[in-house]
Amino acid sequence: MSAVAGAFAAAAPFMLVHAQAPSWPARPIRLIVISAPGGASDIMARLLGEQLGAGLGQTIVIDNRPSAGGIVGTELAAKAAPDGYTLLLGSPAAFAIAPHLNPRLPYDPARDFVPVGQFSSLAFALIAHPGLPVHSVRELLALAKARPGSINVASAGNATTTHLVAELFKSATALDVVHVPFKGAAPAMAALAGGQVQVMFDALVTSVPQVRSGKVRALAVTGRGRSTLLPGVPTMAEAGVASFVVGSWFGVFAPARTPAAYVQRLNAEIAQAAQAPKLRERLAALGAEAASGSAAAFGRFVREESDRFGRLIASANIRLD
Repeated sequence: MSAVAGAFAAAAPFMLVHAQAPSWPARPIRLIVISAPGGASDIMARLLGEQLGAGLGQTIVIDNRPSAGGIVGTELAAKAAPDGYTLLLGSPAAFAIAPHLNPRLPYDPARDFVPVGQFSSLAFALIAHPGLPVHSVRELLALAKARPGSINVASAGNATTTHLVAELFKSATALDVVHVPFKGAAPAMAALAGGQVQVMFDALVTSVPQVRSGKVRALAVTGRGRSTLLPGVPTMAEAGVASFVVGSWFGVFAPARTPAAYVQRLNAEIAQAAQAPKLRERLAALGAEAASGSAAAFGRFVREESDRFGRLIASANIRLD
């Protein structure tokens, strides 16, 4: 046998294995969403799924698993096979807030997941009832200082993101207001529009229609820059609260031990999707911005968010109902 033939014979098993190895993805990918159809998470998932599926050449199947705090869907993703065919659209609720409130979570964000990439970020608006005699954050702070404990701030519920954003605002400004939790953002907004409470933080996508109708007044937005939906409304920094940048976000996670090559491919496709003009326009209409970066950068960001909310939860002594 010649040297060439011998080398070929030795390499043949290796070549055969790789020739038979299935390409990925070879079938549809499931994207678990921890909200019901029509919610913010669901809308974001479907926007991402459309672009991501086109890039991967496979259908992204949205699997809605709504539950309190998103525990059911997050646990399902944590226990899925790490084969690249199950992903989770995560948010602060499951990865930065719940671990500090529930010591019995059936999943560990750091142990059970690998960050894939951030997809979008959403700012909030600080809104007030028109009957409250304030037209700016400075006037709100002055009124609260003159009448401590007389202003009520609504939230979508105890320990929700809107509650924690309000607590961050209180901490940053030494504001003396009373927290009033509701069972969801819609009841809180109804109470604000009806004058039962005076202020609240709410997602731009749901607060903008109320602002435009005159039912509530926008005082500031919490993003790094002004929102195209409310261009005349200042950021918190412009309104006098320096370095107050906070919001919600959505990102993709995979079960721990998912092959690094799959994670890298998914990260690249998410970044590509985030650059699509059509997608950016649709996100902007929801008060959101596309976000992208490496999987490692997303992992650091999630840890920083968890640390920030963890400190707040401890200092404010926030507990689940």
